[in-house]
Amino acid sequence: MRIILYTGKGGVGKTSMAAATACKIAKSGKKVMIISTDQAHSLSDAFDMKIQREKTKVMDNLDAMEVDAIYEGEKSWGNLKDYIKEILTIRGEGGIEVEELLIFPGFEELFSLFKILDIYEEGKYDVLIVDCAPTGETLSLLKYPQRLSDLVSRVLPMKRKSVKVAGPAFEKITKMPMPKDGVFDDIEYVMERMQALQDLMQNKEILSIRIVTTPEKIVILESKRNFTCMYLYNYNVDAIIVNKIYPDEAMQGYFNKWIKMQKEGLNEINESFSEVPKFYVNLQNTELRTVKTLCTVGAEIFKKDNPENVLFSQEIYRYEKVEDSFIIYIYLPFAEKKELELNQTEGELILGIKNEVRRFPIPIEARSKEISSARFEDGYLQISYAPSN
Repeated sequence: MRIILYTGKGGVGKTSMAAATACKIAKSGKKVMIISTDQAHSLSDAFDMKIQREKTKVMDNLDAMEVDAIYEGEKSWGNLKDYIKEILTIRGEGGIEVEELLIFPGFEELFSLFKILDIYEEGKYDVLIVDCAPTGETLSLLKYPQRLSDLVSRVLPMKRKSVKVAGPAFEKITKMPMPKDGVFDDIEYVMERMQALQDLMQNKEILSIRIVTTPEKIVILESKRNFTCMYLYNYNVDAIIVNKIYPDEAMQGYFNKWIKMQKEGLNEINESFSEVPKFYVNLQNTELRTVKTLCTVGAEIFKKDNPENVLFSQEIYRYEKVEDSFIIYIYLPFAEKKELELNQTEGELILGIKNEVRRFPIPIEARSKEISSARFEDGYLQISYAPSN
């Protein structure tokens, strides 16, 4: 199965582009599922029909689904939620306030993404198209496996053991219920699914991400930041979709000043994403909704290309041995030297760009060596290690 994620700044038309791509592929005879993991679902609006939380047939070879995050969350961590609710209601009467407290920031979107795994593991479709939440929100969720890995590998087993040994005494003293094994099972299950999701996201033969942008300065800047972030986390961006391009005949009179700004924006997109395939979509003279319109637009976007293919794949991280030393290459498009923070711990390089942090493994042979230099060349950060004395 191929999986293609569409994302971008809010309002750029990612839902329409995702839906148009799904229609194009379905028309070719491939069996396609398109899902929305954005809590502000728009697939129903795009297809001009009611899309359910279970699969809904849109046309031949195309099914759609608007994922219900609350429903998916209940399936993933119902035991843990019940336990926390029990604690919160010991001295109160529960109610809507408690339910609101149990909505952890980001978890709704995360459980929506688990649906990608479910559909992939079922294997009933040739292509899965995903209309994601805005880029920053989606990517931030995928940091959880790294941040919480210690919880599973070290802390969780000790906690489970200590609860069994000292739980009854602690419960008697504190008057608080002890978590049952089902609570720990929920945490382990969520962590395993998060790790599986990240592994799938980084499988470049199966999954790729497409950024939807418009030729406006502020949108282009965010697209570039998101592009850098995706490469920092080793996700493959295989295409840029440039939407809402004003045709020349629309740029007369009142909109005449937009001609120069749009050309500058398109030039910046061409220069910034020089190696990545780019597809251009003119602003339509009608709303991008209904299956018929989306099929037409999908055919216009991918005139000569098969949209289900992996359209581009760039090596993100590699290292090579040079005589008695090593050079590590990390692809960081658009990053600036002044934004970088580089540290090294035992076995890892810790690279920070603004508020993003990523860890890269250091080859065993290089772990005893010191960094001698770091420089940018052709979009790669090149980190050189000093030869052994």
